[in-house]
Amino acid sequence: MSTTQLRLKPLRTKPRKPWTPSQIVLTLLGIAVSALFVAPIAAALFTSLKSEAEAAEIPPHWLPEVWTAQAWKALWKTGNITNWFVNSLVVSILVTAIVVTVAALAGYGFARTEFKGKTVLMGMVMAGLMISPAVLGVPLFTTVQQMGMVDTYWGMILPQCAPAAMVYILYKFFQGIPRELEEAAFIDGAGRWRIFFTIVVPLSRPSLAAVGIFTFIASWNNFLWPYMVTNNPDLMTMPNGIATVMNSYGIQWAQLMAGGLMAGLPLIIVFVFFQRQIVAGVAHTGLAGQ
Repeated sequence: MSTTQLRLKPLRTKPRKPWTPSQIVLTLLGIAVSALFVAPIAAALFTSLKSEAEAAEIPPHWLPEVWTAQAWKALWKTGNITNWFVNSLVVSILVTAIVVTVAALAGYGFARTEFKGKTVLMGMVMAGLMISPAVLGVPLFTTVQQMGMVDTYWGMILPQCAPAAMVYILYKFFQGIPRELEEAAFIDGAGRWRIFFTIVVPLSRPSLAAVGIFTFIASWNNFLWPYMVTNNPDLMTMPNGIATVMNSYGIQWAQLMAGGLMAGLPLIIVFVFFQRQIVAGVAHTGLAGQ
């Protein structure tokens, strides 16, 4: 049969089903919730593109009458943005590394080993979930001061490394790992540490990634503790540095909004690139239905 005799059959496309009322309601609800989250970011962006005089006008208006990047230029010129960013990055990365390590070891210990006083220690961890970090500010500051770590990186880092919530999250996840995997490894002669690093940790990647991301975000956004423990301008983190965007005439709103967007940009990037790990981690921690 020649090619000229071949007839192409028209593609049959299924007609698109009309939306059901529930789909319409859910779509409208999703758009409304998205608008609530996007509106503050849009307002901050538009305010940062106004002059200081226009940003302070009452009542405020959304779009700038005169578009200008004056606030961004002034913030880069007067503020030590690079130093603030590096300080936040160093503190957040070290806090994240320590918290993930400590939480993984403690969570696995509570989930898989039996020892005297385990119930008491687990109760202390659970009690840590019920105590606000602000309540511990003064005792922690006194301890850090006595240890001579005021105005140091470690003074900002170590008090953030008591991860009660993260220990509990990984504890719940480790409880869900089948014991048969570890028992088979024990029979083959593997020790507890080898089982932890070669079996448990690879299976825990989604939860470990979620714990790391949550810890990084919390440490990056932490304002109170770095503000309490350091008076050195060279050690300021992004939230503390942005709070200094003031002069004798009051708050510079345009610069403040520009600084807020700068501080939030790394977190947006983290979420965009690691959103699958965040969702998978929450789904695997055992907390989704609680």
